[in-house]
Amino acid sequence: MTDDQLRDLLDNIRKARVGVLGDFCLDVYWFFDAKAGELSLETGLATRPAARQHCELGGAGNVVNNMAAIGCSNIEIFGVIGADPWGREMQRILADRKVRCEGLLVQESEWATHAFVKPHFHDEESNRLDFGNFNRLADATADRLLETLAEALPDLDVVVINEQTACGIHTNEYFRWRLRGLMGDHADKTFIVDSRHFSDAYPGAFLKINDHEAAGLIGREYPRDAMVLRKDALHAAKELFVRAGKPVMVTRGTRGLVLHDEAGLHEIPAIQVIGKVDSVGAGDSLLAGTALALAAGANPEIAAALGNIAAFITVQKLHQTGTASPSEILAVGASPDYIYRPELAEDTRQARYFEGTGFERVTDRVPLRKITHVIFDHDGTISSLREGWERIMEPMMIRAILGPQFESADDSLYHRVVNRVRDYIDKSTGIQTLIQMQTLVKMVHEFGCVAEGEILDEHGYKKIFNDDLMKLVRGRVETFQRGELNVEDFTIKNAVALLGALHESGARLYLASGTDQRDLIDEATALGYADLFEQRIFGAACDVTKDAKRIVLDRILKKIGPDAPGLVSFGDGPVEIRETHKRGGFAIGVASDELRRFGINEAKRSRLIRAGADMIISDFSQLDKLLDLLNVKQ
Repeated sequence: MTDDQLRDLLDNIRKARVGVLGDFCLDVYWFFDAKAGELSLETGLATRPAARQHCELGGAGNVVNNMAAIGCSNIEIFGVIGADPWGREMQRILADRKVRCEGLLVQESEWATHAFVKPHFHDEESNRLDFGNFNRLADATADRLLETLAEALPDLDVVVINEQTACGIHTNEYFRWRLRGLMGDHADKTFIVDSRHFSDAYPGAFLKINDHEAAGLIGREYPRDAMVLRKDALHAAKELFVRAGKPVMVTRGTRGLVLHDEAGLHEIPAIQVIGKVDSVGAGDSLLAGTALALAAGANPEIAAALGNIAAFITVQKLHQTGTASPSEILAVGASPDYIYRPELAEDTRQARYFEGTGFERVTDRVPLRKITHVIFDHDGTISSLREGWERIMEPMMIRAILGPQFESADDSLYHRVVNRVRDYIDKSTGIQTLIQMQTLVKMVHEFGCVAEGEILDEHGYKKIFNDDLMKLVRGRVETFQRGELNVEDFTIKNAVALLGALHESGARLYLASGTDQRDLIDEATALGYADLFEQRIFGAACDVTKDAKRIVLDRILKKIGPDAPGLVSFGDGPVEIRETHKRGGFAIGVASDELRRFGINEAKRSRLIRAGADMIISDFSQLDKLLDLLNVKQ
């Protein structure tokens, strides 16, 4: 998809007509505050005063909620509720979403609305109270429900069949038999099934299933906490497609998803998330986005890609069952930051190398015949002047978050902060410092150790970090200028020689970094290679909307065309690798050890492969072989 195609798809979704048949549930949150408690005159027991409560749609209701949020205005639902307050509350919420509820039937006896009441004391969730665990669907209700669906089917583009509870409508074997018959009578209609307990009960449908369940259906059982191998996920998708002749989508959590349809096998990677995640409801978002795209006329691969984006958005919404809006989907765009080859990234045993070299061949792409434009990241790719920036940012962030509690914080709080900071620094390597500081501001608010009026903005925190970092950098430059150390002591092995060889070959060199523009120029000049870039040096401009690496790539592509012939990038961070990959250039990941300035950094290797690198090198020590591989005459 292009961005315009994504926008058109979202426009078509507004006009699509979808039906959702399933187990409609209600999540009920009760928040108690003992401060208002008293002893009951009747029992003598302490009361539990409820300070507030709210209800959210769950189960099939959350799928509907996601559909409405994405923009669909024609949603019909088919399910069963009880004659109880929870059912009436569910109807009220659905009416607010402007959902057609004629197919939401009330069974007067032996049925309670599925409700999960979650009491919270001091913001900690206590034992849940469940309603609906003893439901029995009457055959007469099953008949009415499916007759209502049959009447609506001619006007529906897609029907979602959702099953999530052990005592829901699908537990009734008669209901499943009748639904299979209805689907068979309308084989031209698109049904998409998402079922926890009856995944193989409805063979005439597009199947959404997780990798553990899919492996089980082909006889490959995995322990609950074990990772399903990629080869088994691929095999399961193919086998289940062959059995039913309908598309199969196998979800793999943080490893993306596998889709098999008439066009063959497709792998859709997960999208990189920087920061905390909350996976509750992600599967419903994926299902909703996929179903709506199918209803709008998209093919299964495009539909799954849209569902993937919707799930990516919702997992970042903490402490809620999130949804994705059209504006949020458009902000992600048609080309998100995907995570590539996670299995290879995590297992060096799978590495392949170009013959006679230490260069890891990640993809089957061949290096370019003629290099015309080369983009270099600076820190960690060429220069090691800023080596150790993480060791400066980590304590700075920890102190900022804990504020006045830095000395007094107990071990639990202190280590929670440390782990959050380390995880974020690891994931955000390569992005602008100002964006990192924006996240720091959010973390300071989240932990609540600093008074609101004393929290700085991103510019304030960046100044603290930059002042500390520049003391380190200036000290290193001074030792170089005094002649105590030389340029090789502050650059990755053979980096300057590579720059000279590429410049001599006629390639245009670009330096693009998240470091501030002024500091970047000063450091490249101090180390003696700024002139090789012929003023094509681009650093951060203290504006998060202007990412230097993206700007450089966009400028280059405007000159040389969208297919990026002759474009190569070298970088030790995921941003430049990811942006080059998106634009069709050849991305060389430099998994450098900045302390030794030679040898491989395994953590960088993993990040760079995930970002889409075509090749991984540790440094430029095998310079002649690297230039030969890149077809650069020496």
